[in-house]
Amino acid sequence: QVQLVESGGGLVQPGGSLRLSCTVSGRTVISGAAAWFRQAPGKEREFVAAVTLRSDSTHYADSVRGRFTISRDIAMKRIYLRMDNLKPEDTAVYYCAADFTLPFIRTSAGAYDYWGQGTQVTVST
Repeated sequence: QVQLVESGGGLVQPGGSLRLSCTVSGRTVISGAAAWFRQAPGKEREFVAAVTLRSDSTHYADSVRGRFTISRDIAMKRIYLRMDNLKPEDTAVYYCAADFTLPFIRTSAGAYDYWGQGTQVTVST
């Protein structure tokens, strides 16, 4: 059974940094695409960033481009989201998602079959 488990969330001051990790288990080889989404209270889940697991192509939402960096470690079966210069509007539950058959990046949540449970990121003084 494939599972995605996020870690690394927490409370940080504006301008600070966090690194989220997503560990994949239950699958010997990972390929396809993975993404991070986020959902703030009272808002819909939104795309943040995605990466193709073999070719390492990346794509970002306009709101985070230049501040967030998505990366992956195939051997460790992990996907990371480095978040710098965090703003209060980045406060949300962050979810890792993956689909191991996707040949390219998708920004729609419906394109991903596997999801983690989410990790809370709070940016506040």
